[in-house]
Amino acid sequence: MTDRTPAVEAAIEAELHLLAPEVRASPELLGELLHPEFTEFGVSGTRWDRASIITALTESTDRTGRAIMTSRMRGVQLADDLVHLTFDTDSNGRLAHRSSLWRLCDGAWLLWFHQGTPFEADRPSGA
Repeated sequence: MTDRTPAVEAAIEAELHLLAPEVRASPELLGELLHPEFTEFGVSGTRWDRASIITALTESTDRTGRAIMTSRMRGVQLADDLVHLTFDTDSNGRLAHRSSLWRLCDGAWLLWFHQGTPFEADRPSGA
């Protein structure tokens, strides 16, 4: 179920901003979107914290300006200060199911947890 509350809309906007090449290339812009206790389980199986993901993204971001494509973005507001998003990404043919938890902190939506799971296009991906 998708719940298009203002909180869900704000989290979706923040998630899409986070995926923009110019944001991923900037430690300052990334830092504005990541909670101090951020954790990610990446598509590679690596566990990332805030500092390590900022370093990894800013060192590896594709500078050609190609955006990561998203599809099937859905969100649910779990509490006044918590939104869960799920979506799929295509980054130059690398497909992943994504799950993000966004927390409202001092008036700003910050990414608190993220997980990516690779999948193949020819396999059914469910609903």
